[in-house]
Amino acid sequence: MSTAATASEIAADVRARRRTARSLVESSLARIDAFDGKINSFTDVLSERALKTADSVDAGIVRGEELPLAGVPFAVKNLFDVAGIPTRAGSLINREREPAAQDSILIRRLEATGAVLIGALNMGEYAYDFTGDNVHDGAVRNPHNADHMTGGSSSGSGAAVAAGFVPITLGSDTNGSIRVPASFCGLFGLKPTFGRLSRARTFPFVASLDHLGPLARSVADLAAAYDAMQGPDPEDPVCADRALEPVLGTLGESIRELKIATLGGHFARMGEADAYAAVAQVADALGANDTIELPEATRARAAAYVITAAEGAALHLSRLRERAADFDPDVRDRLLAGALIPAAWTAAAQKLRRWYRERVLEVFERYDVLLAPATPCRAPKIGQKTFTLDGQELLVRPNIGIYTQPISFVGLPVVAVPVWLDGGLPIGVQVIAAPWREDVALRVANALERGGVCRAPVAKL
Repeated sequence: MSTAATASEIAADVRARRRTARSLVESSLARIDAFDGKINSFTDVLSERALKTADSVDAGIVRGEELPLAGVPFAVKNLFDVAGIPTRAGSLINREREPAAQDSILIRRLEATGAVLIGALNMGEYAYDFTGDNVHDGAVRNPHNADHMTGGSSSGSGAAVAAGFVPITLGSDTNGSIRVPASFCGLFGLKPTFGRLSRARTFPFVASLDHLGPLARSVADLAAAYDAMQGPDPEDPVCADRALEPVLGTLGESIRELKIATLGGHFARMGEADAYAAVAQVADALGANDTIELPEATRARAAAYVITAAEGAALHLSRLRERAADFDPDVRDRLLAGALIPAAWTAAAQKLRRWYRERVLEVFERYDVLLAPATPCRAPKIGQKTFTLDGQELLVRPNIGIYTQPISFVGLPVVAVPVWLDGGLPIGVQVIAAPWREDVALRVANALERGGVCRAPVAKL
């Protein structure tokens, strides 16, 4: 497998019988074996299972089965249930759990289209992390510069794609954990509308904020994976009962009539110049001249913090009582603080959330797409505790999500697109659409990719 091959190219080769799924999986496994010791993206490599699945795909191709993602290797954040291994969720405690009885539904839906699961990926403990530094499994290193972070908590998901181990991974995004690794690792990442993709058989973090989605090196690959995973699921009570709305076939449609604006206010403060330069480059390419504000976005971010801490603490309260020493100290302390939040604060945060959602929906009556930075800076160095933003020295871990939190707070669909400003590390831009309009965000991202404004090269390892 060429390390630069997209999922679309791989599947086309397998369907045409120019390559076998087995040979592609063997190539992926060999690259992981050769280089992941430096990157640390995988916690579980499932070689035997992957080769068996690949043989099944090859047999299906011979029988004439229609398999849109035939032979495409993929991997998942280790909070997804994978049959036969414990669902770690990045923790020490969870690896003592019984192995999962069956795969999560999103894995099953991808494999039904011919994709092949290669393994499970490193992540921030219990998804409460923006750095990619796991105290139990080690830091995931940025394939473009191993001294720098991948971003979390879907750290392994970002690194595995950027390193060319697999063309598609799955991650989760509560406050930005798909968009941050996409920004730091130079990838395309999709956070769908809240409730669009089933979360069944995954380990939760904050039930009212958790999203799942793919990362990839091309918009077409994002769309193909997203299409494969769509559909209602009674196992997830918030999964929408909507008909399938495929997007792959609409990527090439014109975006000329779309109304696009750049977000100012909160989204134009506290960032480094690179963050704003990336947005300006994207806006210029799209002819987006308007700048608008989302009312009370800063308060919305604060409310997201309150809900995250309170719900996260409630989920882990028994573990905190019984095994506090087995947590990452940073995660433990944030959860303990969340357990002390007064109920009146969470009620006020939820009230603001409802008000803020109404104001955001009013903005989408005037605009189809909004642009904002994905992160306030390029990837910090591994172990870096503070950075200076807008003249203030701030902690890295809680402030990387300054621009992502006000968006996921009300469940909007977003495609993170990578921008390379000067040959250094990449930085991402959020392409934000109205609820259920993933197709619009993906069309804009596709236009940016086709125009050469955004690209996702494989790192030189």
